[in-house]
Amino acid sequence: MLDQRGTGLSTAISQSSLQLRGDEKVQAEYMKSFRADSIVKDCEAIRKALTANYPEDKKKWSILGQSFGGFCCTTYLSFYPEGVKEAFLFGGLPPLRNNADEVYERLYERVKQRNEAYYAKYPEDVGRVHRIIKLLSRFGDTTVRVQGGEGYLSARRFLQIGIYFGKHGGLDQVHELVLRADTDLSQFGHLTRPTVLALETAQSWDTNVIYALLHEPLYCQGEASNWSAERLLEKYPEFSLKNIEEDKPVYFTGEMIYPFMFDCYPELRKLKTVGELLAQEKAWPKLYDAEQLQKNEVPTYAAVYLDDMYVDYDLSMETARTIKGCKPFVTNSMYHNAIAAKTDEVLKELFERRDDVID
Repeated sequence: MLDQRGTGLSTAISQSSLQLRGDEKVQAEYMKSFRADSIVKDCEAIRKALTANYPEDKKKWSILGQSFGGFCCTTYLSFYPEGVKEAFLFGGLPPLRNNADEVYERLYERVKQRNEAYYAKYPEDVGRVHRIIKLLSRFGDTTVRVQGGEGYLSARRFLQIGIYFGKHGGLDQVHELVLRADTDLSQFGHLTRPTVLALETAQSWDTNVIYALLHEPLYCQGEASNWSAERLLEKYPEFSLKNIEEDKPVYFTGEMIYPFMFDCYPELRKLKTVGELLAQEKAWPKLYDAEQLQKNEVPTYAAVYLDDMYVDYDLSMETARTIKGCKPFVTNSMYHNAIAAKTDEVLKELFERRDDVID
């Protein structure tokens, strides 16, 4: 199992490690080398090194990717298919698009559906969320400070815990945090430090800055992301904080990146200029080769989740049809993290397709 570049023990990206590279322009330029196109080049170099003394018929390897790992697998099939024996993708068939706009339009619609499911299951949380937002906004965005004092828990930051809606048990995880925060308000009139820490722990942007910096650019080929999620937000009033005034539910957001994050997360605050430079960058190289995928000869198997909040089902199936010979397993009984939450079930389905024994 590889720690892809920028993660784990592979020269992990953090604010402090980026500063060692030079000024903001140098840092942004450096970050351009951490997308799928660079990752698969690493994989090929590793494969060749590992198999240098293997017989010719044993040099290919099988690859497996979850979520963004599946995006990397598709890049691998596009540019280095000669190194791959077979590919298994879990919630990871990427949209074959040149920017993030359509991806986020579809994402907003799916997150709306998950919010509807959440408030249907916990209708009392409409009022709880209102009370929490009012507290967080009492003196502007900086009412509640987070660990270290350099960042703050704004209302919009709080609503980002909706990212859990796409996982098994995610509705309940969000409810537990909402209930805990509202209980603090009822009993003490403020959020206690343990509750603020619980909310901080639920948000990984400070410890995974590469996620924030490259999430929108990872969709781009020759075009700028230009803060796609923020530009599209005005089309979806369900997510507006103003809904409190009209006594309407305020919807949580999902896997979206917003400019405000580079103001309220302590580590991201130090990378605001880098984030802006990457959002405006247009010179992103190709990630996928549709012509190569259409003549693909590598056996490819993909788990596709009908109700995947993070990776759009229709765009996934479009890509599955583009990859020649791709055999998808489609289900509405699993969510995006099935490889972790329902490992035996989803592996069984894909390996049955590999072994051609589903009949």
